[in-house]
Amino acid sequence: MVRPNQLLHPQREPALIKNAATVLLLRDTTSGIEVLMTRRSMTAGFAPGAYVFPGGGIDAADNAAHDQSTRRSTQGDLHLTQAIAAIRESFEELGVLLAKHADGSHVTTADIASLDRHAPFTAQCQARNLTLAGADVFVLAHWITDRDLPRRFDVPFLVARMPEGQEPVADETEQFEPEWIRPADALAKHKAGSFFIIFPTIRTLERLNHYADVNEVLQACLSEKPLWTSCPRAGFLQGEVARYMEHEAAYGELELTSPDGQIVHHLDWQTDAPVKLLKNVMRLTAPNPGVMTGPGTNSYLVGDAISGYIAIDPGPADADHIQRLYNAANGDIRLIVCTHSHPDHSPGARPLQALCETAGRRPLIAGLPSAPTARADSTFTPDKVLLHQEQITPEFIGLMAKLIHENSQNSHTLMVLHTPGHAANHLCLVLLEDGLLFSGDHILNGSTTVINPPDGNMNTYLNSLDLLSNACDEHAIDFILPAHGYAMGQAKTAIAQLKTHRLKREAKIRRVMTSLPDGTLDDWVPLAYDDVDERIWPVAKRSLLAHVERIRAMPEVG
Repeated sequence: MVRPNQLLHPQREPALIKNAATVLLLRDTTSGIEVLMTRRSMTAGFAPGAYVFPGGGIDAADNAAHDQSTRRSTQGDLHLTQAIAAIRESFEELGVLLAKHADGSHVTTADIASLDRHAPFTAQCQARNLTLAGADVFVLAHWITDRDLPRRFDVPFLVARMPEGQEPVADETEQFEPEWIRPADALAKHKAGSFFIIFPTIRTLERLNHYADVNEVLQACLSEKPLWTSCPRAGFLQGEVARYMEHEAAYGELELTSPDGQIVHHLDWQTDAPVKLLKNVMRLTAPNPGVMTGPGTNSYLVGDAISGYIAIDPGPADADHIQRLYNAANGDIRLIVCTHSHPDHSPGARPLQALCETAGRRPLIAGLPSAPTARADSTFTPDKVLLHQEQITPEFIGLMAKLIHENSQNSHTLMVLHTPGHAANHLCLVLLEDGLLFSGDHILNGSTTVINPPDGNMNTYLNSLDLLSNACDEHAIDFILPAHGYAMGQAKTAIAQLKTHRLKREAKIRRVMTSLPDGTLDDWVPLAYDDVDERIWPVAKRSLLAHVERIRAMPEVG
């Protein structure tokens, strides 16, 4: 894990989390699903004026009311308590009651009129022989309030069908203006500025918008597990606060730069100045955005003013980028490492070395030489050949800095991992003290890397993923810093997902090859990659070839 002394900002304890529950009351219409929403009081302590789903805190009485509710055989105690809390809150806030008479019929508006919203809830239901319909309430999602907010809640988002014969009536204290609305219309009104909704509500409506009817929603929830769980993180994008869920590209970088959730990190891609990720790690993105490079190639500087810096992937031979990289290190670059020899990674090494020489320092260029299979534009010969599992320490680069290295609070040790697959000479680097993996092009954020034979090889690529996964366990690697895209969290999970994606693609390719045994790559690529933009097919064909070679090399089964 990252050492606390390398974090950019002093950390503070986020607010305590309170348990709550909310329920999406749904109904079918000829134009699709509608959900019941209501506007919060403008004086509310949390999300004032926002349109929300009814809900609120869970109290002890909710947990004690299990015997007054129906429940599914698969519905655990916690989910039942949450369902009862949501039923109570929807009654108190909107006068909607998910309960049934002894004959199984839903209560009506007339029944509800006899109840007092301010009196003990379950006692009133018991007195009228009403059974709460906990079995009709399902778990859709699980949200935990962002770490930056002063009031935080752990909230299951539940779903239930709106009972017939009832009309919502707001309490005019906490909630106002109940409205039935299609998810798409709510999102459109929010975008237009006339319907304020907060991030979890937005994301939930986006997901709900994909379902055709209420039954389809309820069927999706039968597993008793939330369809997603999220505690979002926030940063600045284009001068405004932007929030992200765990599966979104920026989440890992926000987790790395501000673990406690303070909104301090800017996510705008820039090429004119380095971005500090930690006190000992900076990223400078080359001005070469494109289909193959995303926002550009990331060059990294590892170290500090005391130890000097190691430059990882100086990028293309762009004079302005090289100068900015040099300036970011105050000219104190002690070693240049290239993860592989592709033209957006290694050509900048010699110009950067030459620039350092003008100030009286000549850092070695380290890496692995390009293989004979490399493309003509990807030839690379380092000054120093790196070995698998070799450690780059101050002593390694000839510095009289033994004391620095011995002090774990100020040391920066990089371990080399040979990871062929994307390129035969590809390597990754692990910053051992902070559990960071510099993945080069082996792992990217937002896309999968191209495997281009003969220098690329799918079998060795997958084997290298396994090697990196094992390294995550051995060296407590939490974050991946790719050559393209934001930093990534949950390193081992990200690697597993990437391998799963590759194997799923391979299974699809195998099916295509079986259906068209006499086909060519041009015949197969539209079928094997029918889920990606057609403009990507020429690039995808390279990885397709790598998969085909791997499939054909496998022994026949049966």
